[in-house]
Amino acid sequence: MPSAARPPRTVRDVVFVDGVRTPFGRARPDGLYAHTRADDLAVKTVRELVRRNALPTDRIDEVAIAAATQAGDQGLTLGRTVAVLAGLPPTVPGYAVDRMCAGAMTAVTSTASAIGVGAQDVVVAGGVEHMGHHPMGASADPNPRFVAERLVAADALVMGRTAENLHDRFPALTRERADAYGVRSQERYAAARAAGRVAPDLVPVALRDPERGWGLATEDEPPRPATTLDQVRDLPTPFRPGGRVTAATSAPLTDGATMCLLAAEDTATELGLTARMRLVSFAYAGVDPALMGLGPVPATERALARAGLTIDDIGAIEINEAFAVQVLAFLDAFGIDDEDERVNPDGGAIAVGHPLAASGVRLMTQLARRFAAQPEVRYGLTTMCVGLGQGGTVVWENPHHEQARENAREQA
Repeated sequence: MPSAARPPRTVRDVVFVDGVRTPFGRARPDGLYAHTRADDLAVKTVRELVRRNALPTDRIDEVAIAAATQAGDQGLTLGRTVAVLAGLPPTVPGYAVDRMCAGAMTAVTSTASAIGVGAQDVVVAGGVEHMGHHPMGASADPNPRFVAERLVAADALVMGRTAENLHDRFPALTRERADAYGVRSQERYAAARAAGRVAPDLVPVALRDPERGWGLATEDEPPRPATTLDQVRDLPTPFRPGGRVTAATSAPLTDGATMCLLAAEDTATELGLTARMRLVSFAYAGVDPALMGLGPVPATERALARAGLTIDDIGAIEINEAFAVQVLAFLDAFGIDDEDERVNPDGGAIAVGHPLAASGVRLMTQLARRFAAQPEVRYGLTTMCVGLGQGGTVVWENPHHEQARENAREQA
């Protein structure tokens, strides 16, 4: 007898339920997490997600965790090992992800795709990077053909030099604009922290230092809230003599972990989980690796086109600040003012830090918080540049916008 016909498949809506992160620490011998394992940072975030959302752990279908360096305390298939260490049932599978800086973003979009086609219902996705234990690229062995055969420029393997290349390529991207942007990131983060908009995202982490004893990480370590323009104007340019990229316009080397909970929208309703964002579209794109910071531009163009939207439809933007010049290039490409309040109103990686593969979910968690506070905003996006010439963008819809419209109709 012939087999039964396969039932038609529909794509399900995917929602961002919650996101958390550890406080971020400076990647140095006396930094917050100098004596803390990377995988233990990730474990803390997974446990907190489960606790905050009263999530039945047997409903988790997948754990995907990213790291740019897949070695040491960031190796051994992080998704699976962290799931076991966090006390999830042994039936919960997991895997590791690497797309350099967009690792956590890729963990989200990959698992969201599985939810969309019905392969999974509830997933945990995020990233961790302990740059104090694993300096960027320290254990990598790039194939010499990259440079010998001129597949990429030598600058492409040093992110700070790619930022200098953006300054060279686009004369409008001046050091003065970059300095002003870097100071503004610090100011905005300080204001957000003072207003209580940072603490709700953070998971306290117990610390043990062989010399200082026990402690508790409750706040981000990298920010420098007292930074002024006068202080940064004459800073050295470490990536090129007489260059324009400085420590004040670059994200500091950082340790930290982020994690989020995603679900099919109908499953979230079944489990009583709150949908804080709804995924609309996503895209990744490649650019000349020597101009790595341009990656968010074509990625955003693709994601918007797939969503049937334009940049004018986007009311909230969270962009990773690997370098100030990278953000400015994005703003100029879309005709957005340097001080536009839609963009990183609570500061970004220049202030708070950039633990490589973890940063994508920090962007999403901040956007979700903004959506709740701004129901008038319907669409937002998270976007970032990625090493070796890539960019990634995710477009999100604000569920609070729909509720606000319904309330307005009822009142009318």
